[in-house]
Formats: sequence, C-alpha cells, structure tokens
Amino acid sequence: MTVSFVHRFLRSLSIVGTVLAIVFFAASLTPSLMPRSYLVQGLLSGVCAAAGYLLGIGIAALWRFLELPALLRRHAAWVEAAILCIGLLVTIASLWNATEWQNSIRTLWKMEPLDSADPYRLAAIAAVTFLVALLLGRFFYWVCIKSSRFLARYVPQRVSIILGILVACTLFWSLGQGVMVRMALDAADASFKQLDALVDEPEAPGLVTGSPSSLVSWEGLGRQGRHFVTTGPMADDISKFWNAPAEEPIRVYAGLNNADTPESRAQLALRELQRQGGFERSALVIITPTGTGWVDPEAMDSLEYLHRGDVASVAVQYSYLTSWLSLLVEPDNGRDTARALFMAVYGHWQTLPKETRPALYLYGLSLGALNSEASADIYDMVGDPFQGALWTGPPFRSTRWRSITEQRNEGSPAWLPRFRDGSAVRFTNQDNHLGEAEAPWGPLRIIYLQYASDPVVFFDANAAFREPAWMQKPRGPDVSPEFRWLPVVTMLQLLFDMMTATESPLGFGHVYAADDYTDSWVALTDPPDVEPSDVARLKALLVKPETE
Repeated sequence: MTVSFVHRFLRSLSIVGTVLAIVFFAASLTPSLMPRSYLVQGLLSGVCAAAGYLLGIGIAALWRFLELPALLRRHAAWVEAAILCIGLLVTIASLWNATEWQNSIRTLWKMEPLDSADPYRLAAIAAVTFLVALLLGRFFYWVCIKSSRFLARYVPQRVSIILGILVACTLFWSLGQGVMVRMALDAADASFKQLDALVDEPEAPGLVTGSPSSLVSWEGLGRQGRHFVTTGPMADDISKFWNAPAEEPIRVYAGLNNADTPESRAQLALRELQRQGGFERSALVIITPTGTGWVDPEAMDSLEYLHRGDVASVAVQYSYLTSWLSLLVEPDNGRDTARALFMAVYGHWQTLPKETRPALYLYGLSLGALNSEASADIYDMVGDPFQGALWTGPPFRSTRWRSITEQRNEGSPAWLPRFRDGSAVRFTNQDNHLGEAEAPWGPLRIIYLQYASDPVVFFDANAAFREPAWMQKPRGPDVSPEFRWLPVVTMLQLLFDMMTATESPLGFGHVYAADDYTDSWVALTDPPDVEPSDVARLKALLVKPETE
C-alpha cells in the first residue's frame, strides 16, 4: 500500500516542475554570502526546490493555456524514469560538493572547515520543506479551481480562470498577512516586550542615566538601555590606556517606557543630556539604535577611548523587536524617533556658540543606519551642518546609500564605491580605504562602513532576474570566488543569508569589528594627539576573546 501511494504521488508530479525542482535544489547548495548549517541549508534547499517546481508547473500551464502541441506524450513513462535517475545523480553530486562549497566561505573567514555538510539530515529537511510547500500549493490550486468553476457560470471560462487565481491570491494574502503573520508578530512583540522589561542589573550608580539623580527612570530604560549606560570603558580604564587623566564618558538613553511618544522621549533624552553636561564635551554623538534598542559596543567603546572619554552620546529606543521584524511591523517608528531626537539635539546645539559647542556626529548600525540617514534633512541644516556621520551596515533599503552607490565613480566596485572626489562621502571595509580619496575632507564627513559579505547591505530582490553589480569582478575580499549568480536561486540564497547575517564571526557578514570602527572614527573625528601606534594599541586592547 505504501509503495502504491508513493507511486501515485510521483505520477502526480509535473515532469517540467520536477526537472526544475531538482535543478533548483542542486543550485541552492552552491555558496552565497553566508556559510550555512545543515538546518538552514535544508530549509533553503526545500524552498528553492518548491520555487523551481512552481516555475515548472507555471511554464507547463502556460504551454497548455496557449494550446501549443503536447511534448513527450508517447514516451512519458520512459521520460519520467530517466528524470528520476538523472535527478538522483544530480542530487548526489551536488550534496557531495556541498561541503567544499561551504568551506570556500569558511576558509576566507578563517573559520574551522566542515568535515561534512550532513547530507542526510540536510536532504530530509529539504524534503519535508518541499512537501509542506507542495501541499500549500495544491491547496491554493484547489481554491483556484473551485473559485473558477463557480465564476464560470457568470463569465467566460478563461476570464473565470484569471478571476479564480485572483480570489485564491487574495484569500492566501489575507490569511497570511492579516491573520497568521499578524498573530505571530504580535506574539513576538509581546515576548520581546517582556524580555525588555526584565530588570536583571542593579540600579545605575552615581549620576549616570537611570540613577536616582537622573531624569530617566531605571526601569523604563529597558534591557538594552540599561546595558548601554552601565557598560563601556570607565575613566580609569581610559586613563590607564593613555597613562594620562581621562574623563568619564557620558551615555544617555531613553527607553520606550520612559515616555509615551517619540517627541516626548526625545525631549527627555535632551534634558538628561543637558543635566549630565553632554554639550560641554568635545564630541557629541546622536545614536540611532537597532530594532531592539541595542547599541553596538564595538562602535562606542573605540570612540570613547580615542577621545580620552571626552565624548557624550545619546540614543532613544523605538522598538522591542529585532530590526527585520521592526521594519515589517512598525516601519515608521524608527524614522520618526530618529528624526525627533535629531531635531531636539540639533536644535539646542545650534543655539550654542560655535567656538565652544561639541562637534556633532550621527551614528547608526543596520536599521539604525537607515533611520539615522532619514533623520537629518540636508535642507534643514545646510547653513549650519553637523560634522559628520558613520553609518555601518546600511540596509539595502537605505535611499541615500543606494543613490550614492548608483552614482559611484566609474571603475569603482559596487561593494566599495568611490563617490566624486571623496571630500564628503567615503566607503570603507576591513581594509581601511578611507585615506584613498582624491581630495581632503570638506566640512561635512560621511562614512559608510560595510563588508562585501553583508547580505543586509547587498540583498537585492532583482537578483532573481539579473546579476547584482556587486557580484561582478573584482569581488570583495570576503566573498567566496565560488559564488555564482543563478536566476531566482541567488535571490532566495540572499534572503536566507540576510536572516542569518548576525551569526557570522566578528569582522564578516553583519557583525562589525572594533578594528574597523576605530579606523572609521579616526577618519571621521580627527581625535587629538593620536598616533598610528596608539591606534594599533587600541585595536589590540579591544580584541575580544574567541569565546565571546
């Protein structure tokens, strides 16, 4: 009975769909930007196989719809048997090469090579994923047929087919986007909110944000805010590094629970910054955090050391969710909050004497970079600009970043553009290219720190149809030479890469290293009395053990 069921199931599959499913499965095992575990690879391969099958049955359906002559009708059984044999051989060959393909990335990233890609578990996960997608697809087809047959009573048959497809699409979109996804996202929001509310640190000491003398309550800061204001180098640490007196860095933060609106949180942060004397420091940084409210310590620690603690920084939380969920659920919150904070701080900063006020900088990582970009309108501050911005790992949706990249100088690669003479905008990566500009810095400095292996930066939905510019030679130093553009498959690979981008080692993917932040801050802020030997010592100090 089982053999009979399997036989009927295999006979029910589309020949064209099966061929493309096998091709897409094999192609999915080739390397992309991120190394993949067998679990991620299995899910990706199953999705790619389902996409190939869908494309195949779409081609077959279009062929029939156009009433073109049927092919392979006489020898269908032999063709099916041949396809199964060839497909088995292709699957085995691709699984055999999967380990080598993944190690082509791991070798570049100085990771331990894989002994095996776990082909059996990988294939099992891919098969289950494909079957789930196939069942969903057949349910979609059933809805299409039922809707079409009902509508055929009132409209011509071909019109009813199109309308049936539209009905099924509307139903699935409504269920997916309006019910299931919404419920899942609401549950995630509630979970992150509860996690954020956990108070597992002692109350902030002294005069820092969240302390008894602060205008900002300790509980309202949230988990990420509490971590930000209580970590980082202290004056003693910085003094020991320089063997000279140092100041205590100022870190100001306002959490979602500290006030009700973005504007009120921004004003609260401004008052707290004033209370702590933030505008009396030599450098002031407006930080836009990631979705959860996290601020990368690799960035701020290096800056505070470089300026001997004479730094103030301020951030406001806008979400509990991780960046990609925040972008889906509440895309306006981050932009509105970043804009409110910038206008509050910049508005006060403008009123201060130019000779004594701090140099003003913007900083953002990932979604924070996107929202930080959107916070400052050039027309609002053209007469009195801030000093610069460091935007790290800017997401592919960043409009200013995309515009500059598209207008890059001829001959410069898309993963490391050169823009005009480099007096205003420069790009860098692990190899520090900030000194290669044709002209010295102007009054406003913008630095984009991005790795060629970062899928959050380089994801492109159009990769389904054409090769992205950043894949063309010369390649980035951290991108596998075995990475090849494949229609549809490459886009799906990049999508999965983006979801696992923060699992890369330090200095690759979407995890940025203190070394590269240090070089960027030196170029952006010109810290006084800092020699190249000091920069090298600081980089050595900030290196974290592998266990971290």
